[in-house]
Amino acid sequence: MTRVLTAAIAIAAALALSSGTALASPTDPAPASSSATAARGTVSAATDQLAAQIASALTDREVRNRAVSATASAPADLVALTANTNLARAALTANQAVLAAKGLPANSGSLLQLRVATDAMHAGLSRGEVPLVAAAPTDDEVASITAYDPLGGKVTLDPAVPPARPVLVVEVDVAKALPKGIDLMRKTLSRSGVTEAKPLATVQSSGGYWATKIDAVRLSDDEEPWIKGAAEIYSIVGGFGLDGKAAVNIVQMPYLDYDGTTYYPNQLLVHFNGYKYNLADVVMMEDDGDTNYQQLAQAIITALLTIADAGAYIPLVDPIISAIPTSWWTDDPDYVDSWYTLSTSSRGRVNGARGNGWMDVEPYWVSEL
Repeated sequence: MTRVLTAAIAIAAALALSSGTALASPTDPAPASSSATAARGTVSAATDQLAAQIASALTDREVRNRAVSATASAPADLVALTANTNLARAALTANQAVLAAKGLPANSGSLLQLRVATDAMHAGLSRGEVPLVAAAPTDDEVASITAYDPLGGKVTLDPAVPPARPVLVVEVDVAKALPKGIDLMRKTLSRSGVTEAKPLATVQSSGGYWATKIDAVRLSDDEEPWIKGAAEIYSIVGGFGLDGKAAVNIVQMPYLDYDGTTYYPNQLLVHFNGYKYNLADVVMMEDDGDTNYQQLAQAIITALLTIADAGAYIPLVDPIISAIPTSWWTDDPDYVDSWYTLSTSSRGRVNGARGNGWMDVEPYWVSEL
């Protein structure tokens, strides 16, 4: 699978942790200068800088033990773990920079977390092995991964083969970020006149409506780097509203975590009661940390506000994809796959146009209560 986007950031942070007690590092790092902040332009750069600072903090055995304890059963929220310490400002500054990079409001809460890279690495940590610290890459096709050693220096890791030594991963919690991003996108689209497809009162009183239900879905196994966590998938469902204007619904698919796995969600993807035509398109996207939701919403607006109903259905997949900034397709695209002209009669397996996935679908009648 693939990923997207850029933003702005620089971080000065170290770590102090436990499940209930935060602990500052022995020597707090100096805050990043304004020139350093301006020089860093992506979520990747931000999390890489933070990984280096965390590794420095882990030279202290007590800090290291608490870091291991905090991540033993689940990822640890970095802002929460550094609260009420002299590292709180650094952690909050880092988090605010990530929020800005993703186009989210400053009051959106904490998005930074620390995670053990693979389940197999817990055993080494429990034996007291000193972990490396690395940032999760946003590009699936990285040639190497840079990790930071608390004992000093950098270590280059093979993205295809997990190291014997444990690795702690600094990353964006996309499970938290995506719902906030989808909410932002919906509001941004609505303010610009690109709204969700909504039924008229006469349609609502017809006793129900047809929808397209996903019985099963699978995305291709592209052998992502071992350091990557679960992705967050969502779909942009587009068609023409009853007013003849292009309309989109953004549908979150929180169960679709990994490539190469078949899921059986029974999820309603397209609701036809708000569409003029018996057709809709689907563009599936992914966020694994660096999506800027504001930029994505603006790209969709640019694509759809220029499209007029000409009395026959016009597929919306191509305009949406064409409007996405060129920079999104350099190294790290977020576009997963697309499906053209799903209808109320669509049934069986439908393959994505990009060949990166398939869905088993069927018509579903949604009855009024």
